[in-house]
Parts: sequence; structure tokens; C-alpha cells
Amino acid sequence: MTTKVYMENKNVLVLGGAGFIGSHLCEHLVKKGYNVVCVDNFVSSDVENIRNLLEYPNFEFIRHDICHKIDFSAYPELRKFKIEVQGFQEIYNLACPTAPKDFTKFPIETAKANAIGTINSLELAKKYKARYLLASSSAVYGQPPEDGRAVEENYYGLLDFLGPRACYNEGKRFAETLVMTYRDVYEINTSIARIFSTYGPKMLQHSGRQIPDFIKAATENKEIEIAGDEKSVLSFCYVKDIVEGMIALMASEVSEPVNLGSEQVHTLTEVAQKVIALTSSSSVISYTKKYQYTMQPAKPDISRAKEKLNWFPLVSIDDGLREAIDYYKATAFLHRPIFNNQEE
Repeated sequence: MTTKVYMENKNVLVLGGAGFIGSHLCEHLVKKGYNVVCVDNFVSSDVENIRNLLEYPNFEFIRHDICHKIDFSAYPELRKFKIEVQGFQEIYNLACPTAPKDFTKFPIETAKANAIGTINSLELAKKYKARYLLASSSAVYGQPPEDGRAVEENYYGLLDFLGPRACYNEGKRFAETLVMTYRDVYEINTSIARIFSTYGPKMLQHSGRQIPDFIKAATENKEIEIAGDEKSVLSFCYVKDIVEGMIALMASEVSEPVNLGSEQVHTLTEVAQKVIALTSSSSVISYTKKYQYTMQPAKPDISRAKEKLNWFPLVSIDDGLREAIDYYKATAFLHRPIFNNQEE
């Protein structure tokens, strides 16, 4: 493996840094004093997610599609970080459109991000001899075990590699293959975070992640629609915990995939009821047909994260929902409600 370079202020590259998890990661790193370069093309993200970071001298944003190669020397605003001399010490790759509600919106962009985008990001890691972390997904496990047991990282599952979700699910599998191949061939120092259902502030509405839609409906005393039935369950991990897990993984020498998520599962009905109670809402709950391309995700076994990273979720579902509700009330849902395919 490559030798780590230690600096007073690390240069960290966050691809997909204006997205939900990426923006929280950028904020955490910036406040830790790292020099952060955030790259995003706003396909499934929002400039509002990073607006508060633009005032920090150790944060710079570059609008770019990672599926196209990038020359950082072409950006004069980055000269202060001396990238041409010091390079990047860490690269987080979260650059991939995610639309659980409708995978027909950006299938080509999603497939390209998982293939071409991952290759380009790995080439950057190779060039700068940077520690590299891929944000993968629990979707690589496909259908969860019928007995409901939590999945360890060696679980393969069944995955439809020709279906409408394949651009994401199979795409993430291929992205992991690329990471391991580059690791073995070029001795790049890599890690893979398999991220399970995450919630918190800055999630886009109507994207298939139902909590922000629950909150908006509840604050307006409107009907809360659950995509599923009374028995539909998910494990929910607060975004702050996920970010801390990714940072712990980046700081480690673990190269095999690591599950990051909550072992606690809740029915969507239970979560909606909590939102109603926390907002003192008069909303009622109804059930609708599941989004066309949703799938029941697996529940994570996080034994490896506990053992290797000393990581496990700390934020309870009640505290996390309070934080999310406070955020959405404060912003009055000013963020873009749906994805916007903007050109470079």
C-alpha cells in the first residue's frame, strides 16, 4: 500500500459533495480544519446544501461532472491549497445520482457515474497517491435473506442485473470491483463503505426517501402517504453517524467493505407516528402502492465496523427526527423538491 502523507492541513477531495451525505461530510471536514475541494454537478443535489460552507477559506466548490476528467490546475481558486505540489491526501467518492423513487430519471448518468466516474476518481487517487473511499450501498446485497437476518459483508444475495434499478444496484457492485482491482494492481490505499438507509437534514423531497415527505406533510397537517403497508420496515441511521463512520473508515487501514447503518429497524408507520407526535400534527396516515422500483433493503450486521473502527450509531431515531424537523422548519422547504438535470 502507498505511504500516507501527513500535513498540517490535509487536502481532501469530496466528489458528490453537494449531495445529502456529501454536504454533511464536507461540513464536518471543513470545521475540522481540512482544506476541502467539493466537486458536484447538481444532478441529484442542491447548492443550498453547501451555501453555508462557501464563506470558509478552506472550502472551495467546483461544478463538474466526474465522468469527465478534471485538471485542478485550471482553477485559480485552488492555488491556495498548493495541489500541484501537495496533491490530495484523501478522496471520498460519493458522486452518483440516487433516486429511489424513480430510477428512470437518470439511468445513463447513474451507470456512467458508477463506471466512468469511479475510474476517473481512482485515477486521481493513483495520481496523488491518496487514500480513497468509495461510498457504496446496501443495494449491492440485492434481496435480503428471507429469514430477515442481518447481512454481513460476505453476503451476496440475489440481484437483477438487467432490471430498471441495475444502473444503480449493479453499478455499485461494478464500482466496488473497480476499487478492488485498482487496489490490487496499483496498490492504491482504498476502502468501501456500504451505506444503509440514512436520514437527516438536507434530504431532497419526493426522492423516495420518505422522512422529509413525512415531515413536510405533518407540518402542513396534510395526509402522510406511506409507500408500502403497515408492515413495511426500514433501518434508519442518522446522517451524522454515517459521516463519522466514513471518517473512521478513511482513518483506518481497512480495505474490505464495511457496513455502515443502524441495526435497529422500525416500521414506516412507527416513524410517521413519531413525526406526527413531534410536530403536534393532525395528519393522518394512508398507504399507497410502493414506488415502482423500490426494494426491501437488508438490515446490516455492523460487527466489522464495531470491531475494526470502534463505530456504531449513537443518535436515536427520536433525536434524529427532532434534528431533521427543526432543519426543515427553519428552511421552510426552500430546497429543490425534485431532481434537476442541469447541464455543465
